[in-house]
Parts: sequence; structure tokens; C-alpha cells
Amino acid sequence: MSEANKAPATQGPPMGGPGGPRPGGGPGRGRNVFVEKPKNAKETVKRLVRYIGSSKYLVLGMLGVMLAVTLLQLAAPSLQGQAINAMTGGVDMSAVLRTLALLAVVYLLTAVMQYFQGIISVSLSQATVRRMRTDLFNRIVKLPIRFIDTHQHGDIMSRMTNDVENISQVVSSSIGSLFSGALTVVGSIAIMLYYSPALTCISFVTVILSLLATAKMSKYMRKYFSRQSSLLGQLNGHAEEMITGYHTVVAFSREDSAEQEFNAISGELKKTGIIAQLLGGVMGPVMNVIGNIGFLLIAAFGGYFALQGIISIGVIQAFILYSKQFTRPINELANLYGQIQTAIAGAERVFAILESEPETDEGKTHLTSVRGDIDFNHIFFSYVPDKPVLKDFDLHVKSGQRIAIVGATGSGKTTVVNLLTRFYDVDQGKILLDGVDIQEIPKEELRGNIAIVLQDTVLFSDTIAGNIRYGRLDASDEDVRRAAQTANADVFIERLPEGYNSILSESGGNLSQGQRQLLSIARAVLADPSILILDEATSSVDTRTELHIQEAMLALMEGRTSLIIAHRLSTIRTADKIIVVDDGRIVESGNHAELLKQEGVYYRLYQNQFAGLKT
Repeated sequence: MSEANKAPATQGPPMGGPGGPRPGGGPGRGRNVFVEKPKNAKETVKRLVRYIGSSKYLVLGMLGVMLAVTLLQLAAPSLQGQAINAMTGGVDMSAVLRTLALLAVVYLLTAVMQYFQGIISVSLSQATVRRMRTDLFNRIVKLPIRFIDTHQHGDIMSRMTNDVENISQVVSSSIGSLFSGALTVVGSIAIMLYYSPALTCISFVTVILSLLATAKMSKYMRKYFSRQSSLLGQLNGHAEEMITGYHTVVAFSREDSAEQEFNAISGELKKTGIIAQLLGGVMGPVMNVIGNIGFLLIAAFGGYFALQGIISIGVIQAFILYSKQFTRPINELANLYGQIQTAIAGAERVFAILESEPETDEGKTHLTSVRGDIDFNHIFFSYVPDKPVLKDFDLHVKSGQRIAIVGATGSGKTTVVNLLTRFYDVDQGKILLDGVDIQEIPKEELRGNIAIVLQDTVLFSDTIAGNIRYGRLDASDEDVRRAAQTANADVFIERLPEGYNSILSESGGNLSQGQRQLLSIARAVLADPSILILDEATSSVDTRTELHIQEAMLALMEGRTSLIIAHRLSTIRTADKIIVVDDGRIVESGNHAELLKQEGVYYRLYQNQFAGLKT
């Protein structure tokens, strides 16, 4: 299969376009605002943890380094307290110097361990998001065509880029803090209880206040950070559509309306982002205020206990530092809370695609060779429930026949191709290939025997030879040249400075429409299919180029079953049979001369094109 075929907007689900409706759309002209509801945050975190845990050696290394850092940090306040005690009362300079030297060693080792912690954090982050990106891309390429047709491409890209990058940043900056925080809290509580159970209980007042503040504010924050991720995806989707269809936007002078729609989404994103960041930013100051209240309580009660002779001055100093270490993880979490919420919201969007059902393939019957007999037996199909596109469509194609399908836009012509290639499956009826139901044939094998040439060519940022070779990856350079010659593409290729090694820009933008179409046809020639589908293959080229393409097509169709969808009736006069489709049904069939004699739908279409008569 040479190219992906998509259902036209007139026949398929509504798609987003310039000023048009978009699935999961946002602010825009004449549309309802859609708010993406967050999924279960707890389950999302569990799945993230499983992704992180896949790099078990890095996680173990992180735990080991964090344990060393925590032990060193827990030792420092105690050493400071000992130094202060040694300087009060009778001064013992030797003890002070020994304690300070040991304290210097602790600080140096802490710095070294934190350096390794940073290296491991970055490695763990990149390993996690690489695995996530791989899983996401592997799922995207296995999704049904229906999913791609009904979702904004820019939004899908946003999930792979922006959302995954947010996850990467959180894993890199927050995982170490969470590990360290858990160990620090446990160690600090143990030492604080050892020094003074009474002061430890007083310190817990700040913990209770912190938990209450976090629980109250997180309820509002999650909503806005999820909304922010959704709007960012919509903004990217709109930008991608405008850039891809820029010629159309300019041709219809829709620059202002495109700008207005972009500004509407961007304005909503700005408002949502400000609220989200304000809520996320206020967490840090609130936690700092609560922490300072805790220091005040410790200093007041600690001073009283020292005057009573219950504890020493050094213990008060150590206790204040331990209390600070105890509340530090909570403050860090509060400062990172906004970023963490953004990552969770992004992870929900990523997992939403990972949870989407991939394209199923129940085919088990392998065909040793394909003759090309095709039978559409009483086919019913609709893209949207209760809006049928094909209604009791019945068509029988013999091997080697050239069948042309004509009809008005939206009559169901391209849908026939979508069903034959199993981009979509029929609602009722069966499609047989050489007497075998195509649903029993593996999709890769079915599509490998079909080549499609579309009106909208799909070329990649590769060499001309690489684009042609996409039809058969193991083809030699000579095979590529012969395919280009058959498609009458070698003439313009040889004129290029680099010939077949010329690099195409994105979508072949440095070639004309006719040249792009010829390359697409050369790709189909190289694929050497048993069944050939031409979907408006010549409608975008001039008359002279059309003649070259017709010559190539006649040679290519020789001995192959061919389905030709065309609005230009001049391209189908030599077809063995012409099928006229109207409102999802076959209303006429026969060759060109027979249909003209009937003076029916085909006759009116022909007269409209060549005699200028109104229908």
C-alpha cells in the first residue's frame, strides 16, 4: 500500500478545519467550549511509577545515592549542635576543631553525592520518557484510521511532544526530591524524638496545617492544569491546520478569521494558564509561612525548655535545623506542585491514547497468489450512526477488469476504497477477494496486494529515490529508475541537479503538483500490485501531464484489476465498465457508449462537462 487514504469530510466524521468544528474543540466562533475532564489522578501516578520502575538499576542507584545524601544531611545539624555545646560553658577548642573538620567533610561528601544524584535523575528521566514515547508512537501507528480521522493531528503531536516533555521535567527535577524527602522526614522525626518528644509534637502542628492547605488547594489546581494541557493541544492543532492549509487560507482571504480563532484559543489558554500558575505559585509561600510559624514555636518552647535545664542550647540549634529539614520536603513539593499537576494532566492525555484500542486483525487466511476478483455483496456502511453512506452496494469485479466509479461528491465513491483496503469495516454485507472474505485475510497481506494513487499526494522529506522506493523497500536503483520511466517521471527527475538523490522538502513542496503526482504513480508502479486504485489521480494536473499519466496508467493497469475513481470523465472512457453511484447506491453500469445511450445520470454528468449543459 503506497499511501494512507482518508475519508472525505463530506462522507466521514466531522473534522476540524479553518473555522470548522474540531473534536474536543475549544473556544472558537460558534462552538461550545469543551472542558477535558481529568481521569483518575491516582491511577495515572501508579502508571507513571511503573514506567519509572522499569529502569530498576537507575532507581536502585538513585535510592542508594539519596540514602547517602540523607544520612549526611541528617548528621550535619547534630554536628553543629555539638560544636555549639563545645563553645558554651568551658570552651574545648580541640573538640570544636574536630567537629568543624568533620562537618566540612560531611558538606563536601554531600556536594559530591548530589552531583551524582543529578546525573542519575537526568538518566532516569530520559530513559522513562524514551520508553513512553516509544510506546506512544507504536500505539499511534497501530491505531485505526477512524481514530486518526476523528482527532486533531496537532493535538496528537502535542501529546507526544509537550505532554511527554512535561513528564520528563518532573521526573528529572521531582523524583529525587520525593525520594530524598521521604528518607529525610523519617530520619528527622527519629532524631527529633530522640532529642525532645515534646518539641517534636509541637513541630507536628505545622505538618497538620501543611496537609490541610495542600488538600484544599490541590482540588482546584488539578482542574486548571488539566484544562491548560487540553487547550495547548487545541492550540497546536489549530496552528498545524493553518500551516498545512496555508495556501487555502490565503486563497480565501481567511487570514483574519484564522488569526481571530487562534487568538480566541490562545486567550483562553492565557487565562487558564494564569489561574493555574497562580494557584501553583501560591503553594510555596503558604508553605513557607507555615514553616516559619513552626520555627517560631520551636524557638519559643525550646528557649523555655533550655531555661528549665531540660535541653541544651546546641540541641535547640540542632532541633531548628532538623525541623527545617523535616518541613523542607513539604515545601519543595508545594513549589513543584504546579509542575507535577501539569505532568499528571499530560500523562492522562498520553495514557488516553495508549488505552485506545489498536487496529484489530483477525485475518488468518493467507493467499498464495491474488488474481484480483473482487465482490461487494450487499454492503451497508456509515461513518456516523444513522447516516448511511453506502446502501445495499453490490458490485462484482473480475480479475484484470478496469472499473471506473463516478458520481457526485459525497455519493460514496471513496468509501468503496476505504472498505476494500479495510481502513474501515463494513456494517453489513461482505467483500470477497478471490472468493475469500477480506476480514479473514491479514490486513498487511491484503494491503500489500493493493496500491493506491490519491489526488492528494503524500511525499516525505527524503530523496526522490527514497520516496519512490517507499512502494517496495528492497527495490534496487535500477528498479526505481524503471518505475519512474513507466510513470513518465524520469524526464523531470533527470533535469534536477542531484537527479534521483535530490532531497524533497516537507510534503514535496519544492515540486509542482503534477511532479508530485508522477512520483506517487512511480511509487505505485514499483509496488507491482495485484489491485490498483486510482482515486482522482489526474484531477490535480494539467491536460498535457494528464496524457502522460494516462499512458503510464494504461501500461500499469494491463493485467491488473483496477478501480478508477474520477470526476474527469475523459480519463475513464476506456474503462471496461463504468459504475455510477448516487446516494450510496449503484444507479447505472455499463461502458462509456452504453451509458451515453441510456441518457441517465452518466449522460447528464458527461454533458455537463463537455457540452456545458445544466443538469
